[in-house]
Amino acid sequence: MRITQVRIAVVHGKNNLVGYAEMTIDDCFCVRDLKIFRRPTEYSIAMPQAKLNTGKYKEIAFALDATTRKMIEDTVTAEYEKVAGKRTP
Repeated sequence: MRITQVRIAVVHGKNNLVGYAEMTIDDCFCVRDLKIFRRPTEYSIAMPQAKLNTGKYKEIAFALDATTRKMIEDTVTAEYEKVAGKRTP
């Protein structure tokens, strides 16, 4: 699996939410609505979620292993830093 494209929308004034991302995998599958949050020492990537009737949220797209999750986080974070012009949170 390769992440072949990442698009970033920078958000201002939304507390710790600093952006949204959309990623394309292998030039044939797109995942939208990843959220980028600023944390004290790093960025955190939240996967797309759906709100259930109970009021709780459930991820609707997610990595099945830690290696894939890290690859997604690193790729999205690097693109956010490039677009936003920032190197640290």
